[in-house]
Amino acid sequence: MSALLSTGHQPNAVAPASDVGPTRALARFIAGLRWQQVPDQVRAVLEKAVLDGVGCGLHGLTLPWGAMVRDFAEEQGGPAEATLWMSGGKRVSAANAALSLGTAIHAFDFDDHHRAKLHATAVILPAALALGEKTRINGATLLTALAAGYETMIRISLAANPAATRMRGWHITGTCGTFGAAAAASVILGHDAETTASALGLAGTQSAGLWAFNADGAMSKRLHPGRSAQSGVYAALLAGRGFEGPRFILEAEDGGFLAATSDDIRPEEITAGLGSEWRSEGVVFKRYSCCGSNHASIDAALLAAAEAGLSVDDIAEVVIGVSRVVERQTGFAYTPSTVLNAQMSLRYNVAVAMIDGEAVLEQFTESRIRDPEVLDLVSRIRIVIDPEMDAVYPRLYAGVVTLVARDGRIIRKRVDYPKGMPENPFDRADIEKKFRSLCSSFLAVETMSGVIESVGRLFDAPDISPVCVQLGAVRGR
Repeated sequence: MSALLSTGHQPNAVAPASDVGPTRALARFIAGLRWQQVPDQVRAVLEKAVLDGVGCGLHGLTLPWGAMVRDFAEEQGGPAEATLWMSGGKRVSAANAALSLGTAIHAFDFDDHHRAKLHATAVILPAALALGEKTRINGATLLTALAAGYETMIRISLAANPAATRMRGWHITGTCGTFGAAAAASVILGHDAETTASALGLAGTQSAGLWAFNADGAMSKRLHPGRSAQSGVYAALLAGRGFEGPRFILEAEDGGFLAATSDDIRPEEITAGLGSEWRSEGVVFKRYSCCGSNHASIDAALLAAAEAGLSVDDIAEVVIGVSRVVERQTGFAYTPSTVLNAQMSLRYNVAVAMIDGEAVLEQFTESRIRDPEVLDLVSRIRIVIDPEMDAVYPRLYAGVVTLVARDGRIIRKRVDYPKGMPENPFDRADIEKKFRSLCSSFLAVETMSGVIESVGRLFDAPDISPVCVQLGAVRGR
């Protein structure tokens, strides 16, 4: 296992069961995990992930699709268990709050991701906060729930082999997210191992998420994390009532999750180093508000142009070498349609970044994605499958860019670790700066500072509910 996905022995490890299948082994890990066993480095990653997720979620609620799902969740209502963010304090069922929060965090594709090809925070944080507010958990329980959820979601994706399952058209955030949300919810509800296994089974049978949104830039990608968070909450609540789910959901030959979603499964990834190696340390924070698989190519293009002193007008052609998965996922011919379509397009991402020097909020507006200057550069970009990139993906989200200048010069640059990767990390100051950039257009400075301060203390809080209420009361200027 690469160090990118495996982080070495921890002395306070939780020992997984060795005499059971992967579903029950994972359930025993989840049920046995205590906050004291979460390593400091994992806590530090999760602290950043929570603040980054909150910033992405608040911004997401200012977008039409984020507001649409929040309003839908409010209409669905239910018992007043959890607060809808930026709603004036409106409360709905925990499951409906999770639906809204998950959609909001992923609403602009700026939330964290992992090289297991998924977005963990957008699924697990909403489930944990919504159900945690309902049950008035403390910060230590929240930390435990998040740690369990991240390990579960990431390990199941690795077991399915993210490259193989993605090539079958699955959106892994949706399909594996239900498991992560159910794991976090099971910790919060205090489920024993058998009940947790049942919750995982109920989560797996609700797994969903297809990549068809890429065909027309549809909103469904934004919905997948919210729906997975909601389904995970449902799974844990039903399991707690004695409703039994399949306790062999991962390994069953007929209809098990792994066999159903992949042609090249690796079930040993579920328990390899479980409790001693923490996959959550591989969380990646986004520097650009577009598909994470494209970030290395953006950095490579910017570095190559700067190194050669080339302007956009000096460039005859841009050749981007990527893996076959990335070529399938983001290498499609770019025709302006929706913001999501632009966020997924490798051609658009590199072109707009080379012109603007950035690929953040301002580069993904309805007018900018149609700009003739950007489209002209898009027409000069060619994408090829590079054998070296294909061999290392998804262990590395690498990209190699070759610029062909009009004067005949050829400049090649490869980037393995774009900013935000664990090998080129965001520190706490980077996360706070990103939070302010996401929220400064609609929140006052003092409001942003207040949220940053309270979220930063969340894992030490005796009750997380006041922070949830605070986020519900946040209002734009």
